[in-house]
Amino acid sequence: MKRVYIPYWDWEDWNHGMWRKVQDEKLWLEKAIEFMGDHIMYGAAMIDVVIAWPNTMLNNLTNPSMNKLAFIGHCACCYEFGCPEYVVRMAWKELTNEQRELANDQARTVLNIWIDENENN
Repeated sequence: MKRVYIPYWDWEDWNHGMWRKVQDEKLWLEKAIEFMGDHIMYGAAMIDVVIAWPNTMLNNLTNPSMNKLAFIGHCACCYEFGCPEYVVRMAWKELTNEQRELANDQARTVLNIWIDENENN
């Protein structure tokens, strides 16, 4: 797939605060752990965000150096409840290996669907 560049000010993740700092990190962390630990709910948000944030996805999922599974997960948390990316990374460390595997399976499925729908565009 050809690399696509979109200016950051048109990225939906940027405009929804994915890269901001928050005051009460402990509260955000607890919420992120709970959300990410439910792979069904987490996976549903992944599906929603790849549809709702087309510029963000096109810019980042065509980047060959991007960890695409992690990126989809980070975006899902921001989209679903406003959690910033750095808190999602902290929460990931708190999940069990099984929770991580289930979350990655969800992200892989969503990524493959996105690729199938966008590879010819």
